[in-house]
Amino acid sequence: MNWRQSARCRGTDPELFFPIGSSTSFATLVQSDEAKAVCGGCPVSRQCLEWALDRPVEGVWGGTTETERRAMRRRRA
Repeated sequence: MNWRQSARCRGTDPELFFPIGSSTSFATLVQSDEAKAVCGGCPVSRQCLEWALDRPVEGVWGGTTETERRAMRRRRA
């Protein structure tokens, strides 16, 4: 079974996971926190995060933002 089929975000408006605006704007931070809350109880968040770490994707994946994943990639290197 594909991990995406078990994702908690299925059925959630995808736009929640793709905040528009500066990564430091209040509205973007609030939206990112809301998306991360959905990821918080997800049974496949680890698989989602690993998938996102292997690709240059935008948005919130596996409970992390693009900025957080860039930092993770640097630490891995």
